[in-house]
Formats: sequence, structure tokens, C-alpha cells
Amino acid sequence: MEAEIGIIGGSGLYSLLDEEYVRKSQFFNTAHGQHSGPATLGEIDGKNVIFIPRHGSKHQFPPHNIPYKANIHLFEKFGVKRIIAPCAAGSLQPSIKPGEFVICDQFVDRTHGRDDTFFHGPDVAHISSADPYCPEMRKVAVESCKRLKIPHHEQGTCVVINGPRFSTKAESQWFHNNGWEVINMTQYPECVLAREKGMCYLNISLITDYDAGLEGHPEVEPVSAEDVAEIFSRNIDSVKKLIFDIVGNMPERSCECSKALEEARL
Repeated sequence: MEAEIGIIGGSGLYSLLDEEYVRKSQFFNTAHGQHSGPATLGEIDGKNVIFIPRHGSKHQFPPHNIPYKANIHLFEKFGVKRIIAPCAAGSLQPSIKPGEFVICDQFVDRTHGRDDTFFHGPDVAHISSADPYCPEMRKVAVESCKRLKIPHHEQGTCVVINGPRFSTKAESQWFHNNGWEVINMTQYPECVLAREKGMCYLNISLITDYDAGLEGHPEVEPVSAEDVAEIFSRNIDSVKKLIFDIVGNMPERSCECSKALEEARL
């Protein structure tokens, strides 16, 4: 069975498909080791999909140790062309509130030590990351948010920190002053690895907190893991409805993302 759409569940989203939609759920071998959790193959609105939990079914993989390459390679094996990747994220700006969604269009990488490419030589490719998130999928996601009346922001820059710790107040203030909107621990290298494989990639950031607080708002407490879990669980139904609506309205044809590798070699 091939699957045209891959879905990666973030913190709090460890399963997606009810039994009526599932065809099989198991682990598969990849050239980059075992993927992070059981791969569930099924169908949404007549389209074959494959779902995996990013952090594992019991949240056993911290952000810096997620088997990103195995996850993306698994999707490649099943013929995935488009990836929907929701995640829990913090807000860096007062105008972006917990419970709202951000459809990111840019990221800033602040991670270190992660294996972030499939091209370690002698095959070398310099992938363009100018527009890392698929514009076509972002448009579909925005329209779905409007249709479902989900509070959302049509664009935003996600700064990706290494984790598993949260930011200091000084770090958070620096990110805020740079004008970045969202903070997360898993968008890199997942997004770029997908691009190296010619897959369209969509991020949906569910805002769960205000990171280390907001300057001038002493009543806003720094984030805790408990806060993230509570807000995400409160919005899990909206996340699932959005994913199903996006899948149902996804165009059949591939976009320019599929050609990223063609222009990446010297």
C-alpha cells in the first residue's frame, strides 16, 4: 500500500485514525534505523495516509533524539509526496495567544548536533531553504482554518531551539525582539529533510504557552510541560478536524517542492 500523504503527530497527538480508517499499524525497517513510533496506514476522504507520532507513542524521544531521518525515509518508502506536521509551540508575541494556530512560513534554526541532511558525500546536494514550507499546502491549511472557524495566523517565523529545556527569559526576549512569532524544538531538521526528498511540508503550530513569559506582563508565567499538555489536550479535537479537512481538500498534483533536489547539485 502506498500513501500519498504523511502525517507526523506532535506532543499530545500520539494517534489520529479511528479503527474504521485503519488498515494496518506496525513498525518497518528503514535505512536510517527505526522510526519513532508505530506507522498507522489508513484512509481519509478516499486518500491513503500514513501517520507516525513524532516523539513515539509514549513520548520517549526528546526533541534532539527524534529519529528524524528514519521518519522521513519511511515516508519516502511509502511514496509520500506531502507531509502535514502539527506541533505544540510557544508564542513569542502578545498578539499570538494560546489556543491559536500559526501556519508558519519561515524558520530560524538554533539547534546543534543533529544529523540534518541525507547528503554526507560523496553525493552532495545544497538544498534551497529560502521558502521551507510548501506555499500550496499553507494556502489549503489557511482556507481550512477559515472554514472550521479556528483562530489562526496565516504566517509566522518559528525559531527552533535544541531542547529539551525551555528558554531562559533572556533568550526568549531576544527571540521576541527579533520579531519571530513562534518557538518550537522539532521543526528542524524535519522540514529540511523532507525538502531533500522532494516532499511538500506543512507546519501547523498549536500555541500552548508564552515561552518564558512576556515583558511587561508579570502575570504571564514561564511555560511548563504541564501547561503544554493541558492546552494541547484541550485543542486536540480541533487539530484532528483541521488535519482531516486539509487532507480532504489537498490538490492531487505535486507543486514546485518536488523539484527542490533538481537545483541542489553543483
